[in-house]
Amino acid sequence: MVKTNLRIILFLVFASSGGFLFGYDIGVISSCLVMPPFVRHFGELKPDGTYYLSTSRESIITSLLAAGTFCGALLQAFLANTKTFGRKFSISFWAQVFLVGCVIQTAAGGSSPAAAFGMLPAGRFIAGLGVGALSALIPLYNSEAAPKDLRGPMVVMYQLMICAGIAWSYGLSWATSGIPNRACWMIPVGFQLFIGLVIAIGILFLPESPRLLLGRGNVEGASRSIAKLNAVPIDHPLVHEEIAELEALLAMEEQAGKGRWIDLLGTKHQLWKRTMNACIIQFVQQLNGQNFYYYFGPTFFAQSRVGLSSYAIQFILGGIGEIVCAIIAGLSGHFLLAANGTPEDQLTSSNIRGGQLLVAFAIIQVLFFATFWGPTPWVVTGETFPLHVRAQGVALATATNWLWNFLVGFFSSKIAADIGPLILLVFGGVLVFGCVYIYLMLPETSGLALEEIDELYTLQIKPWKSSSWIPPSRIEAARREGAIDEKGEIIHSELLQRKVGGGAGMAH
Repeated sequence: MVKTNLRIILFLVFASSGGFLFGYDIGVISSCLVMPPFVRHFGELKPDGTYYLSTSRESIITSLLAAGTFCGALLQAFLANTKTFGRKFSISFWAQVFLVGCVIQTAAGGSSPAAAFGMLPAGRFIAGLGVGALSALIPLYNSEAAPKDLRGPMVVMYQLMICAGIAWSYGLSWATSGIPNRACWMIPVGFQLFIGLVIAIGILFLPESPRLLLGRGNVEGASRSIAKLNAVPIDHPLVHEEIAELEALLAMEEQAGKGRWIDLLGTKHQLWKRTMNACIIQFVQQLNGQNFYYYFGPTFFAQSRVGLSSYAIQFILGGIGEIVCAIIAGLSGHFLLAANGTPEDQLTSSNIRGGQLLVAFAIIQVLFFATFWGPTPWVVTGETFPLHVRAQGVALATATNWLWNFLVGFFSSKIAADIGPLILLVFGGVLVFGCVYIYLMLPETSGLALEEIDELYTLQIKPWKSSSWIPPSRIEAARREGAIDEKGEIIHSELLQRKVGGGAGMAH
């Protein structure tokens, strides 16, 4: 059991702030898009003297964050493994890049409207560089430095804090939406500075990754890091155990050799298929509808007329069968909602029921996402690749995720403007494709070691039969231990069972 000390508490706060940052940054801009002072400052003037945000401006403001994250996720690799920066100083550096972007976004509120529209997207792109880099670096540092007893809970906490960050961004925007001036959106946008400072400064008080130090041959430094994070003396048995495990893992990686990007398309162990699987599930994750709600929820739900403000609906969505939900929400919105701009006194009971259905099933869809499609693709991606190409494979899958995030942010507003709630049927169709693809192409890897996953792909086991597949190597080991008799009957079945949470998942 890990002793509670200041470093453990700081580590948990740091890990939480990382997840919170990603969630908050995803959600903060969507509520701003419907705030009248924001629309006046960044919008265009209509002939009748009112201001509006065109779908093009909405797309640019929203999507440039994701464009920055795509670049940042790739650029971070050039600093994270260097002797000068390492993990912790790379995290601090990219957090400072994020802070620069936040300052530019917030300062746009004090600039002229012409200059502000250039500053806000530029600031979001620069902040996106930091978010993209941190989205790869913080989970990497957490997995390498977290005390053993905290690794499992931290996975849960990290995902929970992403959802909490989204919910907080909606809640804060809701709270400030009544302010009649630019402060209504500058406060939520400026709040990002606090989160960035926690990460940029907090990481400096934590030790460097023990795995990175050991990989450089610094055994003493790695031992000190493990001892500090676990609140034990440097000569404690736990420290020696951790060092031995890390040395064994590094030896395995060295034996496997350094992979090349082109190896991801190779036929050995069906690497081409594993690469395709990792990228496809990231594609489905981004196109199942939840990011559309996150980015354009208040604007979209303003048409529902359910008696709740769009801020309240967005807050509910962020706090808490996706296919069925997407289809019902899309069809009810298309056939029952009144045309956009219909006066309140002309709404029929069918219009009101349509709005209620749209919001209700959107909430259920996002709930399903947070439970299944949100975290699971990242687990599958981590277990898919062998050691020698894991870094390249995970980087490519992450870049795929951010690329589709950008495309959703850029195009979905324009598509929704043309076809309205029917855009949800597009997301429903992607989910149908995802279900079929997973059944036919994606094998079950839970409970398998890395070498057993290689065996699974090499033997070309049918994905729909993979959950009950037992590796031949495990059967042979069971024979040697007497778990299978001469007739081939199983005596001790526990030796053949997959251990959920072990195997590939333990090698992250």
